[in-house]
Amino acid sequence: MKYDKEEKNTLEAFESGELKLSKPSKKEIESMKAAAVNTFKKDKRITIRLYDHDYTGIQKKAMEMGIPYQTLISGIIHRYIEGDLKTKTG
Repeated sequence: MKYDKEEKNTLEAFESGELKLSKPSKKEIESMKAAAVNTFKKDKRITIRLYDHDYTGIQKKAMEMGIPYQTLISGIIHRYIEGDLKTKTG
């Protein structure tokens, strides 16, 4: 398998023990499950453009969580709107 530079760095960091995988909390899993259920209740479609790096990162995170990346994006937006995610301030 051929890896790009970022993938190689990530793999090397993991294999050397510098990078540790963590599991999402039960609250995060429940939130994503709720977002998945709500996916079928949605009535709006949007198109967004993402940086390739962000798109790849979202896909990787979604794969780790076992959910579609669109569901993860929707869940993140929902959590932000509900006030569960905060922006960093100064």
